[in-house]
Amino acid sequence: MPLEPELTAKEFHWQLGLLQNLDVGLVVLDTDHRVVVWNSFMANHSGISDPQACGKRLPELFNHFPDSWFTRKLNSVFVLRNRAFITWEERSYLFRFKPHHPITGTAEFMYQNVTLIPLSSPNGEVEHVGIMVYDMTAVAISQEALRTANEKLARLSRIDRLSGLSNRGHWESCLRREYERFCRTQTPSSLVMLDVDHFKKVNDTYGHQAGDKVIRTLADLLRQHARSTDVTGRYGGEEFGVLLVNTDEDNAAIFAERVRNAVQMLQLEHSPHRIAFTVSLGIAEVNNAHQSHEEWIQSADRALYTSKNSGRNRTTLAGDLE
Repeated sequence: MPLEPELTAKEFHWQLGLLQNLDVGLVVLDTDHRVVVWNSFMANHSGISDPQACGKRLPELFNHFPDSWFTRKLNSVFVLRNRAFITWEERSYLFRFKPHHPITGTAEFMYQNVTLIPLSSPNGEVEHVGIMVYDMTAVAISQEALRTANEKLARLSRIDRLSGLSNRGHWESCLRREYERFCRTQTPSSLVMLDVDHFKKVNDTYGHQAGDKVIRTLADLLRQHARSTDVTGRYGGEEFGVLLVNTDEDNAAIFAERVRNAVQMLQLEHSPHRIAFTVSLGIAEVNNAHQSHEEWIQSADRALYTSKNSGRNRTTLAGDLE
């Protein structure tokens, strides 16, 4: 039984009202890519009213609209008669709107998911495409916060809390990878191990806070002298390791002496005291006699202990001990 025209008009009226008041953007484009429907969501967020938008192409309404990219998407929907999707991970937004929820106040723009829907006419031809725009800002901000938190946790898991350098686990992993690279390429790299001389005396005389200050000061100095490609870490207690990538033993000795002299000139303020300290260093260039990265560390450690036993405040090369 056919519906009465009066009832049909009522249905059309409330359906149109529903579409206009959806909390989702709705745009309908014809085959010339001109706007024929522009709902309240789009008007409110763009500042462009329905009468202003209708009959216009999207690049006419928005500066810097990605016209070429979007046209390819749109044409595929007209031709293939299949839906197309644009996610905020693929492209942050199609329309640059400001976010409007308090929870997304930190965002610069509204992240959007967009669905392109082919709309068939009574003759079966696709003469219009509907564009649904979903505000995904809350989801995007939450995922970004989670990613940032995970990155921070990952970084913290690699960092020694007192010195701010790589902790032993992360530093040794880097050393192992460098050893494996040497086995493949035979590219020289050197390891510098250094230790604070008479560190126990510093703790016993000035207290553990002074000892912590010595550790932090030495870590800062190593950061200043190391290159961005080098890997500096706290090996344990007052002992540090510096992996000098693509560096032979002679050039590593230049680095080590630069560090040793810089430490020797330090006067550390720890009220009311001025603390002076020195370091001993050992250097080992990786070579084929090392069967593992642990043996590489052992070579540098032997050189370090030689420096300790020879009077401290000096640098010893493992190559000189062979």
